[in-house]
Amino acid sequence: MSDVELVLRSTRVITPEGTRAASVAVSGGTIVAVRPHDAPVEPGARLEDVGDHALLPGLVDTHVHVNDPGRTEWEGFWTATRAAAAGGITTLVDMPLNSLPPTTTVGHLRTKQAVARPKAHVDVGFWGGALPDNVKDLRALHDAGVYGFKCFLSPSGVDEFPELDQNQLAASMGEIAGFGGLLIVHAEDPRELAAAPARGGPKYADYLATRPRVCEDTAIEGLIALARRIGARVHVLHLSSSDALPLIAAAKREGVKLTVETCPHYLTLTAEEVPDGASEFKCCPPIREAANQDLLWQALADGTIDCVVTDHSPSTAELKTPDFATAWGGISGLQLSLPAVWTAARARGHGLEDVVRWMSTHTARLVGLDRKGAIEPGRDADFAVLAPDETFTVDPARLQHRNRVTAYAGRTLSGVVKSTWLRGQRIVSEGEFTAPSGLLLERKN
Repeated sequence: MSDVELVLRSTRVITPEGTRAASVAVSGGTIVAVRPHDAPVEPGARLEDVGDHALLPGLVDTHVHVNDPGRTEWEGFWTATRAAAAGGITTLVDMPLNSLPPTTTVGHLRTKQAVARPKAHVDVGFWGGALPDNVKDLRALHDAGVYGFKCFLSPSGVDEFPELDQNQLAASMGEIAGFGGLLIVHAEDPRELAAAPARGGPKYADYLATRPRVCEDTAIEGLIALARRIGARVHVLHLSSSDALPLIAAAKREGVKLTVETCPHYLTLTAEEVPDGASEFKCCPPIREAANQDLLWQALADGTIDCVVTDHSPSTAELKTPDFATAWGGISGLQLSLPAVWTAARARGHGLEDVVRWMSTHTARLVGLDRKGAIEPGRDADFAVLAPDETFTVDPARLQHRNRVTAYAGRTLSGVVKSTWLRGQRIVSEGEFTAPSGLLLERKN
């Protein structure tokens, strides 16, 4: 392998076969070999020995709201992808809403790609959107390379991305199933939301009562029934209700083509600790109680929940009002997702292999990124170098997000990302970034 250009060496390389001391050989941006730790290095190849720091495959975050173009005061491709890189994320898939225009036609996709191309510090793919009036556009979007289609069953929060009723959901699901696509669903039932208490003000318990678990449970039950009837592949977004887990587990056993994600904030934050007026904790569905969180962790461990993604959904600080009823609902977490999850995971007896499976391998598999998600020959040489035992206290001023509002402010987390690599090139190290070198990714036919 005389064409090897780079060898990354660590005593803790996280591979599909487990954690081991190894040297990872890279050529042309691709991993070509995973060798014994002390294997000789080819003449002319550069050796980067990271010692006892862990070498992880770059994380793949399939749930990110970049909001660019149109709402770039909330976020943007430059800031979002820098935050991703700083957090060890080398690939993200952008959600179709909160940008203007939303990604609901091929023309709108091309607009978003043109904006993203010169700004992307990491690789970026795109979801399409399923709206009441765009069933005719779904096949063209699929052929243009989106990774699937997002829909809402209840209001999305932005007028240009309306929800689907049950007939519209069936029509979109049937169309998508017809060409083998993936439908991803914000599953909260509008009737249950309407029946819940309407409460405003600064108390988190009042907000939590407005979005009870039954909203998710009912929506997921209906989604499973429809997916079973149509034979569609569906994915439940940002699961927060542990009460839905038995439904999900039963559907999977039955063979329904169902996958499920949850988010770092549901795994690390609890309703009991949210201060009055602290709407940086507001998201939809909401952060729930500690007992609920315990069951989410169990479901991750047993495979009922497939993966962990950020649902990074930022806004300006002004939109995070002290009134939970009027505040924008979204958690900013791109840069902090790996240390947040690792801190909680290790406390519950999980290892870095588990974190990699949930946040890289399974997310890459969800969208068919067969060159991402693992350190093995044939994959892209995307890496995060992590000091898993080092700690830091979250200082919002040090975040790369455009709006430095975070529910993690002041928390002490374990796991410091020392450097991030994209196709064999170091793109951030100790807070210093290279010029954008991310590619725009499209789903393979």
